[in-house]
Amino acid sequence: MLRASALAMVCLASGPAIAGQSPTYGAQLEGFDYPHTLKHFDFESQRQSLQMGYMDVPASGNANGRTVVLMHGKNFCAATWETSIDALSKAGYRVIAPDQIGFCTSSKPAHYQYSFQQLASNTHALLEHLGVKQSIVLGHSTGGMLATRYALMYPQQVTRLAMVNPIGLEDWKALGVPYRTVDQWYARELKLDAAGVRDYERKTYYAGRWKPEYERWVQMLVGLNQGPGHERVAWNSALIYDMIFTQPVYHEFKDLQMPTLLLIGDKDTTAIGSDIAPPQVKARLGNYALLGPQVAKLIPKGELITFEGMGHAPQIEEPKRFNRTLIQWLDR
Repeated sequence: MLRASALAMVCLASGPAIAGQSPTYGAQLEGFDYPHTLKHFDFESQRQSLQMGYMDVPASGNANGRTVVLMHGKNFCAATWETSIDALSKAGYRVIAPDQIGFCTSSKPAHYQYSFQQLASNTHALLEHLGVKQSIVLGHSTGGMLATRYALMYPQQVTRLAMVNPIGLEDWKALGVPYRTVDQWYARELKLDAAGVRDYERKTYYAGRWKPEYERWVQMLVGLNQGPGHERVAWNSALIYDMIFTQPVYHEFKDLQMPTLLLIGDKDTTAIGSDIAPPQVKARLGNYALLGPQVAKLIPKGELITFEGMGHAPQIEEPKRFNRTLIQWLDR
């Protein structure tokens, strides 16, 4: 495995966290191991020179000529797709897994007008650079919102759409969730620590369960947020949270034209702002057991596969079952 960057500008701790101390990574996740060769796409956006980190993994099995583009979630990176990348590659697919601007191995601009349209446009530019004309798009969590926007913007270039526990299956603002300012998000993100992340992920991502292999993703997130890019990382995170809350895709699911699959862990309770919502509002939020079937009916060619008893990240919780299910649908 290759390091995210050879830059030696930061202090790194490559081993596991000991005595409660997390490793620290650079502002573009320098020092964290990615499962495949990491490349960078340089481009201009909003009068700035930016980089998108990405993996471009060829088919290792009999190539079928199809490409899958993976879109990560808010507290995830392209690296967290590692088991799906390997399974898809073995099944004959080319797999492209970018880190979006503001995340992981990509640039953290001092100022950026974040929108799902902008991130979709950035991804489209990357795919054009790589010569990809059509693709299957798979998005997880916030990546599901981005995948929806991408499919709406470029419907002729998306042959199939799949979403894993996407957030945005409801409109939080319309349901009465209070607005949190960017400054409030920033203050919150500055306080991120391993214990808080671990507790949240255990409850939400894994339905109260925990395995040692999940710790790597805790340390990835905390090491990025507590590294030398601490303030820049927290600021971009705050801007991204504002984008997520203020730019719902829920009302446009009906406009998706391609075959679309929802892969839903039904014990998920993720909902942006639920921690500050009034009790009567919070009680209605993030019920994926209900949201999955409801949204599948809104999508003209929508299908639903439910992972009973699983949380927000079934591709991490039970990767073999998840990947087998996904590939069976893709190969139909």
